[in-house]
Amino acid sequence: MSASGPIASVQARVGHALFTRIAGPDGYEARARIHDTPGERWFGPHAAIRRVHGDASTFVGGLRALLLQSLHPLAMAGVAGHSGYRGDPWGRLARTSTFLAFTTFGTAEDSQAMIDRIRAVHERVKGKTSDGRPYRASDPRLLTWVHIAEADSFLSAYQRYGERELGPGEADEYLAQSGRVALALGAEDVPVTTAELKQAFDDYMPELEASPEALDTAQFLLREPPLPRPVRLGYAPLAAGAVALLPAWARQELGLERWSTRAFGPAGGALATRAVRWGLGSAESRGHLRDASRTG
Repeated sequence: MSASGPIASVQARVGHALFTRIAGPDGYEARARIHDTPGERWFGPHAAIRRVHGDASTFVGGLRALLLQSLHPLAMAGVAGHSGYRGDPWGRLARTSTFLAFTTFGTAEDSQAMIDRIRAVHERVKGKTSDGRPYRASDPRLLTWVHIAEADSFLSAYQRYGERELGPGEADEYLAQSGRVALALGAEDVPVTTAELKQAFDDYMPELEASPEALDTAQFLLREPPLPRPVRLGYAPLAAGAVALLPAWARQELGLERWSTRAFGPAGGALATRAVRWGLGSAESRGHLRDASRTG
């Protein structure tokens, strides 16, 4: 057997393990529907949103987004009370990745159906924080916060670890395209440029703090990840990269100033992204996340 034989076999096994962990047990079926169903797409084949959401850097960006989103107490209360982030973290990851895949690469009809499904879920998620403040997941302001935390995280991770950095105009294109999805979900006043994104964070700052639920989330995601111990060694660089990409004020709020050094964090994130990119390197595995051959 040639040297490439066992390497290709290992890559295929790693790719399958990563894909099924991210996409869930029905991932291959969902992927086929997303990419093989003919019809108009919201975004064309060269859209910035496809480049960002189809890159391995989304692994780092997704973890950063969860940490950043947790700093809004009302949004965090909804996650803690209804999403099962401790009881079913992989199920939540699979649902999130499937939503991104459908709305980024799927047909317009399937994208809207996914939006309608999530909006219906949001209507049922409501309650009170531990200090008695009411919240509802359908609140446009909370939806906007969740969106800007995600958009900033995916964009930051791609600009640091992605295959080819976006130019200023392309970064604005990404924000406008991801903003289209957020508006469809019910968000309002969505930033569509990097300047507007920065202003949006400034506007939310008075509402942000590390609640007990946020600190618990950081503990769970960084120190108690739901992974076998050997796999945690590979997860550590990814987590370090995500923490390093957080704004300094967010690291301080979450008590993560010493968790990752300036040197190791970016290096860890780059290493983790390269490893994921290699693992998902085959067309068979990467098809769920990126579809470079079909037109929009």
